Amino acid sequence: MRVEPVLLARDAEGLFWMARYLERVENLARLIDVVQSFESPGREAESWTALVAIMSDQDKFASYDAASDPDAVKQLYLLDKANPTGIPFCLENARTNARTLRPLISTEMWRQINVFHRFVMRITPGDLDGDLLSRLCTKIKESVQTHTGITEGTMYRDQGWQFYQLGRLIERADQTTRLLDIKYRLLVPRDREARRVTELTMWNAVLRAAAGYHAFKRLARAEFSAEDVAGFLLRDPSFPRSVFLSVRRAEYHLDELRRIHRLPNTDEPLEQAEFLREFILEPPMDKVLDGDLHGYLDNVQIQLSELAGAIGRSFFRDWKPAVQTAPFNQSQEQVILT
Repeated sequence: MRVEPVLLARDAEGLFWMARYLERVENLARLIDVVQSFESPGREAESWTALVAIMSDQDKFASYDAASDPDAVKQLYLLDKANPTGIPFCLENARTNARTLRPLISTEMWRQINVFHRFVMRITPGDLDGDLLSRLCTKIKESVQTHTGITEGTMYRDQGWQFYQLGRLIERADQTTRLLDIKYRLLVPRDREARRVTELTMWNAVLRAAAGYHAFKRLARAEFSAEDVAGFLLRDPSFPRSVFLSVRRAEYHLDELRRIHRLPNTDEPLEQAEFLREFILEPPMDKVLDGDLHGYLDNVQIQLSELAGAIGRSFFRDWKPAVQTAPFNQSQEQVILT
């Protein structure tokens, strides 16, 4: 008779956060790339200030005006190893988690994370100039995608796989809302024709940043609207980075933990995932865009945080949202998920 391998609560949490950190690294690279694409003569400050606002990092600068300095913002997210919202910090934490999970992850996964880590830690200020920044972001995105492919092909499908996927999907949904929020925060010209051209350019950039341009073009009308793009990124049932599909897949993995792996305490996170799925679909898209898109996205992010909290309270030991960026700095007992 097959015996279900034992999974410790701390290992479940480690897999959850390793996936979140790696997904966050890829999406930070996407955000930076799309911000650079929004740069235009005379509007550089607006673009980089929007990124700082999206990441809630205004307090990391001596003054808010400093957030409009492109070089300072690039260095904050790509070079500063002490910045909890930056790429080096997130990758360092992903690698730390992976090291504690060596018995649960494949050798190929571990080797690739190490190679990726060395690459990121060697980024220099010169790598952030001009077109080199876009190439750097592409390399970072491709490295995370390589990790995803290796994980898909080598990781054992036990409870740990379910927690890894939950972390990845929650982070992905959150970052898609942030991509949309960048578009919301950028100003557009008042002239009607100039506004239309700028809007189309921005929405195309957002779609490309989300790796959804070609999928969207297969579905959209020739004269697509903001409503079409926002609806696609938020609610499309087949696009891998849509918020709706990410939440629906999270529901699936929670149900797998309940049905296949017989874990108790799944009611709260399942109820929260169902509530969030309905919240995403409830208001008509035109009403969301005509009203407060930023407020709507904020509410989705809050509900995603609540879903992560429900998972933490149900399955992890001493869940502390205030220290989510360093899950292994806290003392944890070896609790077995049964």
